[in-house]
Amino acid sequence: MRTVQVNEVTRAVREMCIEANHFLSADMKKVFDEAVDKEQSGLGKLVLNQLKENLQIAGDDMIPICQDTGMAVVFLKVGQEVHFEGGVLSDAIHEGVRQGYVEGYLRKSVVKDPIFRENTKDNTPAVIHYEIVEGDQVEITLAPKGFGSENMSRVFMLKPADGIEGVKEAILTAVRDAGPNACPPMVVGVGIGGTFEKCALMAKHALTRNLEEASPVEYVRELEAEMLEKINQLGIGPGGLGGCVTALAVNIETYPTHIAGLPVAVNICCHVNRHVTRKL
Repeated sequence: MRTVQVNEVTRAVREMCIEANHFLSADMKKVFDEAVDKEQSGLGKLVLNQLKENLQIAGDDMIPICQDTGMAVVFLKVGQEVHFEGGVLSDAIHEGVRQGYVEGYLRKSVVKDPIFRENTKDNTPAVIHYEIVEGDQVEITLAPKGFGSENMSRVFMLKPADGIEGVKEAILTAVRDAGPNACPPMVVGVGIGGTFEKCALMAKHALTRNLEEASPVEYVRELEAEMLEKINQLGIGPGGLGGCVTALAVNIETYPTHIAGLPVAVNICCHVNRHVTRKL
């Protein structure tokens, strides 16, 4: 049994909030740079170069890469041989978000109640997803999610007879409907299978997958490549101003489902697709 003090989690989350909001992850930077070369539209290339300049300024001057610094989403993988001491784990995560957003001078965008909408003034609470795994490590993935793209996400409860073609059309429908509102070029996370809530969770988690890591499932790899090509043929382009780079990547996760259903969720993220992972 390994003991982890919860203040270590707080410290890590604080630092990750600041890092994710100021620096593009290495995998995202790679595909973004490639997109600048691929874009054939003059206006689209101009938009991409302006975004690239913005990313450079953000890193150099410690200015957030987007004014919407998002709602903090945390995926936590906890080894079953880990014992936490010093407080409640969820409280420690929320405290890390509070410190990161207050001390990092990041925009506070969270309201206490979805109807009465009084700002919490520290961007808490975070949305936390826990998973118990083997071992004695703690893996934290932080993904601040802006709502320009979040609002464009969809869940489709397809019939089994709709099959793979129905899945493809659902993905394209979500992206078409999103258009310029998701701040393209976008990363498209897709969850297929499970239940209503499981497919949505997979779609969100898919956005955090390192873009240099291929899916271990052959048909999923093929589907990702096909959907990326078809999305980029829609002509939405950077900033929604036309071009051949509408999406930078499509990441898909799958899960077993019920004989009577085919749930599909599409969670879209803008061109920064912020995510940071650390192990304790």
